[in-house]
Amino acid sequence: MQERDYVLNHSQADQLEVSKVLRNTYGLLAITLAFSGLVAFLSQRANVPYPNFFVVLIGFYGLFFLTYKLRDSAWGLVSTLALTGFMGYTLGPILNRYLGMANGAEVISSAFSMTALVFFGLSAYVLTTRKDMSFLSGFITAGFFVLLAAVLASFFFQISGLQLAISAGFVLFSSVCILFQTSAIIHGGERNYIMATISLYVSIYNLFISLLQIFGIMGGDD
Repeated sequence: MQERDYVLNHSQADQLEVSKVLRNTYGLLAITLAFSGLVAFLSQRANVPYPNFFVVLIGFYGLFFLTYKLRDSAWGLVSTLALTGFMGYTLGPILNRYLGMANGAEVISSAFSMTALVFFGLSAYVLTTRKDMSFLSGFITAGFFVLLAAVLASFFFQISGLQLAISAGFVLFSSVCILFQTSAIIHGGERNYIMATISLYVSIYNLFISLLQIFGIMGGDD
């Protein structure tokens, strides 16, 4: 009897912990998306140039590892906002590029709507069915290296349709990452809401950028 009560209490404690991580993750995600959007709007209005490629890499990975180190402290929230704000800053010049197209506003609106639909749809699916998506870890690892190789190839070879294929690959990759991370939260694989937030934010960012590229290419003005 005591053993059964212990199991029940342990299960209830796990559920409470999962609920707490979910609330904190989606709350912080909403804040980071709003802050990132504000910074993107300001950088777009200021017409700032897109940073050097190496600056973007150093800025992103530097802030990412800083956030990882500070994930268990209040400073982790500060570094999270710094990271997402930096990504918003890089988004402004990209938006200006598309706004310079004849149908740029429509492309951005379509990419934004599709990103929201995909994210909420995938999240709702996992939260409703509560399926364990941990089996996707191998796909994510393989997908990362395949996409990395494709991106490197695009720097050296001018292959027709490669950019469209890379963007489509990132859409699939980001979607799988959203499924995996959401599942990790509800099944106890991820207990740190700061890292869960960063993972979901990066997936949403990549999803939006990839859809922008796809709609821009399909629009015939890219």
